Amino acid sequence: MFDTILIVDWSGGNDRGAKPTKDAIWTGVARAGMAEEPVYHRNRQVAESWITAFLEAERAAGRRVLAGFDFAFGYPAGFGQVLTGSDDPFAIWDWFAARVQDSGAANNRFDLAGQINAMFPGIGPFWGNGLARDVADLPRKGLARQDHGMTEKRIAEQNAKGAFPVWQLSGAGAVGSQVIMGLPTLARLRQHFGADLAAWPFEPLTPPIALVEVWPSLIGKTIAATCPPGKIKDAHQVEVLARALSALAPDDLRLMLDVPPTPEGSILGLPHVALLEQAASAPQLRNDCFALPQGVQWTPVADALAHLRDHLACVAKAETQTLGTALGRYLAQDVTALRAHPPAPNAAVDGYGFAGPAEIGHHSLPLVQGRAAAGQPFAGTVPAGHAIRILTGANLPDGIDTIIMQEDVQAIGTTITFQGPLKRGANARAAGEDMTQGQIIAHKGRKITAADLGMFAATGIGQLQVHRQLRVGVLSTGDELRAPGTPADEGQIYDANRPLLAALVQGWGYHLVDLGRAPDDRDALRAILNQGVAQCDVILTSGGASAGDEDHISALLSGTGSFALWRVAMKPGRPLVMGLWGGKPVLGLPGNPVAAMVCALIFAHPALAILAGGDWPEPQGFPLPAGFSKTKKAGRREYLRARVRDGRAEIFASEGSGRISGLHWAEGLVMLGDDAATIHPGDPVTYIPFGSFM
Repeated sequence: MFDTILIVDWSGGNDRGAKPTKDAIWTGVARAGMAEEPVYHRNRQVAESWITAFLEAERAAGRRVLAGFDFAFGYPAGFGQVLTGSDDPFAIWDWFAARVQDSGAANNRFDLAGQINAMFPGIGPFWGNGLARDVADLPRKGLARQDHGMTEKRIAEQNAKGAFPVWQLSGAGAVGSQVIMGLPTLARLRQHFGADLAAWPFEPLTPPIALVEVWPSLIGKTIAATCPPGKIKDAHQVEVLARALSALAPDDLRLMLDVPPTPEGSILGLPHVALLEQAASAPQLRNDCFALPQGVQWTPVADALAHLRDHLACVAKAETQTLGTALGRYLAQDVTALRAHPPAPNAAVDGYGFAGPAEIGHHSLPLVQGRAAAGQPFAGTVPAGHAIRILTGANLPDGIDTIIMQEDVQAIGTTITFQGPLKRGANARAAGEDMTQGQIIAHKGRKITAADLGMFAATGIGQLQVHRQLRVGVLSTGDELRAPGTPADEGQIYDANRPLLAALVQGWGYHLVDLGRAPDDRDALRAILNQGVAQCDVILTSGGASAGDEDHISALLSGTGSFALWRVAMKPGRPLVMGLWGGKPVLGLPGNPVAAMVCALIFAHPALAILAGGDWPEPQGFPLPAGFSKTKKAGRREYLRARVRDGRAEIFASEGSGRISGLHWAEGLVMLGDDAATIHPGDPVTYIPFGSFM
């Protein structure tokens, strides 16, 4: 919906000086979940000039802006009728703009409030004279007010726990001065930008600039918990709120904006604070997360993987899902058994139960009337020296601890006979022998399997806290690419990488976002990336991942301050491009299909698992005798397309990165380590089946 979020922490006081300080004006900017460093403004004149220039620049760049100001956009119902003769909130804005006098060093807000109070019956509604001199009709204490006819709070403040009323002009929690000194700025912005600006919730937000009312204290706990020592809270809160709003899914932001157009105004986020809290507390990637140590030219595969493991973090929010929708998701918290399994001692076989043990020799036991079956327990007690018919899964009746299988018993009338010995507890399961109540049965970060779902269900669990399905964009780049099934001229090739990578992404359990093909045009690619980060958590690209003239992915990422070109010491592959675009990770894979797939398996597979909230997956290889001969040099790791036949690992005849038929032929990879090696038939090699990358 919006490309840019601007959050303004306003002030009703006077010039705060050149040195950044609290209780001043701060602005924070964020795009696609990535916040810029907050900006300090010493007074309202400086701030308004900066905000106007910023919005002009965003409009010129074609970006839509949601600009949030932390003061009320309106007053309780009826205020406008007394002040302007109308409920139109913009008439109130213009009224203040025409009368507020503000030099930066001094302003007339207290005198103006007294003049407004004189328009109302009784005493009030404004209070809190902060001047040494008395101001006519403006009481210093709120208790001095009476019979003015206004409600103490707007509906928004009534629903926002801890929010202060707009009538208080000084003292702890005073917001009234911010409103009086802020509305003129909004009025001038509205006049300056005309039809290109709309104010929420009074107007439809179709123009490129939207003004909204915000209150950072809605997520005050998160702001306080994440504020670094020594950082000014006002600066931190505009950064956190801007980042949170920019990271919201478009549907979530639409939900927050969907309120009736009341002339009182409203606070963005009511009543959906949980969505805002979740976005504010979501982990963020550092801008330098892909940066390797300076001076590194060639990176061993093991070092590259360790860097990803150590620097990436989950970016997928947590949510509650039923067992039926949790398959393939990653657990967001440990799972504990709700009850023991089995919940009570029960029978492991069909047979007859009695109090054991049974010594060597012949045994004859009378049967009690009735039986024990799963879901139909025996209500009585089995006397000593007696037996009872019992079926698999049935709870053991009182007096029973041992079961003999029905195949080992002769049942004649109401008596059974059998030959011992049989030890006490035979064929019986103890309560909780599998899982005990309260036991952790699965840990955070595990990818949920069908077997897990069965285990969870067995202990009574119906819902799980899991991470939202990671949204992965797949993009191919290059003028030479054509869609399969369409005509291709000489010099053009069909795009094989996109369907290949898309299938891998879906096979790994992620939500695929097909971003199509990008031409060798930086403006077009920039637009696609901007669209991609609005829909995706991470983007996989292929092609353009080196440092040539047509490597536009590298060129664009290099301007973000997060760009890293990894020359990995491996074959196939080598050049990998990594960086953040709009706060979202972009992994640039080689353009050759074999290199693209191998690099996706080795690097993207574990990286996406971490981003999705999972544990770092280690592909499981095992030694097999080689069915081939090969010599390799030291200094790089090699991954050969391979399959197993007659107990030996065979490799594809060609190692060329463009021979995509070798991927069809192969069933896995043979990994040859970094050292030099000469492989003879029968020598042990490490074989990794493709199924290990699931």
